[in-house]
Amino acid sequence: MKYFVCSDIHGSFSAARRLVDYCTALACNKIILLGDILYHGPRNPLPEGYNPKETASLLNTCKQNIIACRGNCDSEVDQMMLEFPIMCDTAFICDNGVRILCSHGHVFSPEKLPPMGSGDVFFSGHTHIQQLVCTPDGITLCNPGSPVLPKGKSAAGFAVYESGRICLYNMDGIQLEEIRIQTV
Repeated sequence: MKYFVCSDIHGSFSAARRLVDYCTALACNKIILLGDILYHGPRNPLPEGYNPKETASLLNTCKQNIIACRGNCDSEVDQMMLEFPIMCDTAFICDNGVRILCSHGHVFSPEKLPPMGSGDVFFSGHTHIQQLVCTPDGITLCNPGSPVLPKGKSAAGFAVYESGRICLYNMDGIQLEEIRIQTV
């Protein structure tokens, strides 16, 4: 299974359109949305192409392939617009023995991990800063960043996971980093 991982779209239709196009071009089977899908939040500027209604319509066309978790800007009103569930704080995936935990990053984060072990993967967003590292305990941490509101010196981007390999990309579709999951 090949997973397209993104976070913090914040209602940008133009970013969502590009993400869906990259997902198709990279032949991904599933999309993991790590929250903050439709609303930009009071701390963020309006993102380029802000159109939450059209963003919802576009993502609804992919609903059968989406695994999503709730971000701190997602609400019940957003859930009313989306035809796939977004109100759980976490999502678990098991891929050929690799345990993958997905969370936005405001409940669980790289600094406050749930119980995990060597060979596990933790996907989170929230900070809008891309990250791809393996901890000394053998847990792989990945933040795909934000496709529309990157922070710090991070590239706007997304990630792809397949068969124990994670790649970070920028919004030009250029691969920036790659890591293989360390398994026991």
